Amino acid sequence: MDRQTLSAIAHQDHPVAGPVDDANLDRLLRRAALAPGARILDLGCGEAEWSLRALGLVPASTADGVDISPEAVASAARAAAERGLSDRLTLHQTPADRFPAGEPYDLVMCVGSTHAFGGLTETLDAVAGRVRPGGLALVGEAFYERPPAPELAETLGEYADLAGTVATAEARGWLTVYGHVSEPAEWDEYEWSWTGTLARWAADNPGPDGDQALTMAMEHRDLWLNGYRGVLGFVTLLLRRG
Repeated sequence: MDRQTLSAIAHQDHPVAGPVDDANLDRLLRRAALAPGARILDLGCGEAEWSLRALGLVPASTADGVDISPEAVASAARAAAERGLSDRLTLHQTPADRFPAGEPYDLVMCVGSTHAFGGLTETLDAVAGRVRPGGLALVGEAFYERPPAPELAETLGEYADLAGTVATAEARGWLTVYGHVSEPAEWDEYEWSWTGTLARWAADNPGPDGDQALTMAMEHRDLWLNGYRGVLGFVTLLLRRG
């Protein structure tokens, strides 16, 4: 199986594909204080949980969700239908960095998907080209709570600390108006769900696919428990464009 399929399985019990719980997701969206009829864009939307929550909170709003994974897009479509929101959510199965910048949006979200643009700086610039003047962005990115061991940094990649992450956003012309740093319990819930759901699926599907899924789950869990737990943080920034 390809990684997109495995990721879709792993996120079945945690459709918010990141270490943010339901209460804090809603709090971030409420802070955006979008007006009725707002236009929303979710880049790297996964199962579109952020978009669906926003549509539920903001009357007459509409959203475009963009993701490369056919499994995630199909799951998002089912969730929208179950909530009666299919007529307000338009899904696009395409790479986020290829989604055209047309009429600007009131809110552009890219939470946990900055890799789709090549990193945080590139994401901030891409979002800027899709949001209206005075509009908002929700951007979620990892950062280092404390300096990692060299071998761990080589595995995870280059991230700033929290202050450096905020400074990067503001250096690209954004004003930080709110933020949420994911708490340890949110990280644990996300990681236990991710690895546990995949392991359970592997146990229910013996054979080559199950073996592959279990290997991926165990490797990920080992990297988390023996590597980045308590080292890697995650911040979701609410940003305003001048």
